[in-house]
Formats: sequence, C-alpha cells, structure tokens
Amino acid sequence: MSARDGDEIDDSSAPLIEHLAELRTRLIHSVVAFIVGMVICFTVATPIFNFLTSPLCQVLADRGQDCDLIFISPQEGFFVAVKVSLLGGFMLAFPYIANQMWRFVAPGLYRSEKGAFLPFLIASPFMFVAGAAFAFYVVTPLAYDFFLGFQQFGNDGAAVVGDGVRQGLSVVFQGSAQEYLNLTIKFIVAFGMCFQLPVLLTLMGKAGLVSARGLADVRKYAVVGILVLAALVTPPDVITQLILFVVVYGLYEVSILLVRRVERKRIAELKAQGVWFEDEDDDSGEDGRT
Repeated sequence: MSARDGDEIDDSSAPLIEHLAELRTRLIHSVVAFIVGMVICFTVATPIFNFLTSPLCQVLADRGQDCDLIFISPQEGFFVAVKVSLLGGFMLAFPYIANQMWRFVAPGLYRSEKGAFLPFLIASPFMFVAGAAFAFYVVTPLAYDFFLGFQQFGNDGAAVVGDGVRQGLSVVFQGSAQEYLNLTIKFIVAFGMCFQLPVLLTLMGKAGLVSARGLADVRKYAVVGILVLAALVTPPDVITQLILFVVVYGLYEVSILLVRRVERKRIAELKAQGVWFEDEDDDSGEDGRT
C-alpha cells in the first residue's frame, strides 16, 4: 500500500498556461500590495525613521550629547524616506504576499505536504521579526556605543598653550541620516535572515535533504562559514561579529535538535506502518532502511 493512499491533491492538474496565468495574477497582487504598503509607510516615513534612530539617540543621551543627524546632499532626505518606505512596505505587505504564494503552491501539494509546509510558512515571518528585534534592541545599541567610543573631545588631554589656555582637537559624531539608516537596515536584515536558519534546515530535514547526523558531522565547517558570514554582514568591529557568531551558531545547534526530532517522528511513523528496519551499523538508532 502506498504511503499516500488517501492523501489526495485537492485540485486536479491544470494546463501549463493556466499555471502561468495564475502565477502572473498572484505576482500582480503581491506587487500591488507592496506598493500600497510602501505608499502608506511613505506618508509616515518621519515617525518610522525617528523610531529607527532611538538606539543611537539613547547612546548619545548616555554620553550627554544631542541626537542630531544631517543631510549631506539635497536629495538625501527624499532617499531616506524612500528606503524607509521600501522596508516598511515589504514588512507590511509580507503576510499578504505569503498568502498569495501559499494559494499558488497549495493546490499542487498533497494534504500531508500541506500539513508539513504550512507551519514553516507561518514560522518564517515570526523568526524574521525575532531576529530583527534582536538586532534593533540588542545589537545596534552595543555597536553604536562601540563606534561612538572613538570620539575625541577637545578638553580631554588638551595641551596647555600660551596664558594657560587649553587647546585640543574635537572629533565628534555628526552622522549622515542616510548612512545611519543603511547601517541599521543592514543589521536588521542580516539578523532577520540569520534567524531563518532553523526554519530552513528543519524544512530540509523534513524533505530528507539533510540529516541531524550530517549537520553534526559538518559542524566544524559550519563554524568557519558562520565566522565568514559574521565578517561579511556586520561592520568591522569585534562585538557585533561575536554576537552574530554566537547567535547563528546557537541557531545551528537548535536546528540539529529540530531535525533530529523530525527524524524520530518519521521513524515512528514508518515503524507504525511496519516498513522500518533497524540498521545494525547505526549506533544512534536514528537511521535505518526501508
């Protein structure tokens, strides 16, 4: 008996041209939703930008400095608003875009495949938001505190010249609004994407593309890859690179546990069907032959 007896595809197969037409419709709907979200965010771009500057303002306030950013070109304010709108519009429209993706893919899936795929589709945006929140509330304040520690104030270590007057060079932060936004978005997107690791690896484990043993065996290579990733997606400071490495490596270990759990569940189902046989060469009992 097939493992998929009684596990039917909801809709019958359709001609290729119908699939392409439906794909075009879904894409148009997604683009329209993104544009609507972008327009909405553009109208409130200033409050959103002010919210995004809160980590920097808090660090500057702790140092007794005013939170002032500047535009170094006439068009910079417009492009800052556009970038804020792009990021906000995508996040605002993502639930609808994900729904359109699901409605396009779902008719071609078996019911068991729907049950396996849907939780990952739901978990993905939650994990991205968790990573973005971690970057915004934890990583960016630490990073900006580190960067601003290199400021130099004129009265600190100034030389005494003429009539006992102290003179010294002041090198203080006068940040570009666009550069600040670029760096903050880089943090948010990098950590948001890295937090997708457990979702991706668990889904691959569900599909049989990776195994817990295989992930554990390549752990040392994963460490090197994570170190390279941390060096590429974060600014050149040790603090943020170390934080990203610790977080992503922790997510990698969590992924191994999740994949192992998926494998155990699959083995239990196969044993219940009487098509699982233990592999004598397997020490962990996690692998076998059908």
